[in-house]
Amino acid sequence: MSKTVQIRDIDDEVYEALAKRAAEVGASVPEFLRREIERLAARPSINEWLERTRRRPGTSRRRDTLEALDELRGPWPA
Repeated sequence: MSKTVQIRDIDDEVYEALAKRAAEVGASVPEFLRREIERLAARPSINEWLERTRRRPGTSRRRDTLEALDELRGPWPA
């Protein structure tokens, strides 16, 4: 069953920015917000994301990372 959400007291500047973004993708403001809310709900929370990334074993060493960065950056200026 679908639910309805109502948001009050949105500043005019905020609404104008939302209307502009909605127009850029060819949507109404409610449709644009519906899409954004669906996208937001699909993302993990910060705590969920941190928990998942903590469990992931690291395969690279710090030295390997620094060497790769040095290689990308090139030699130091003289």
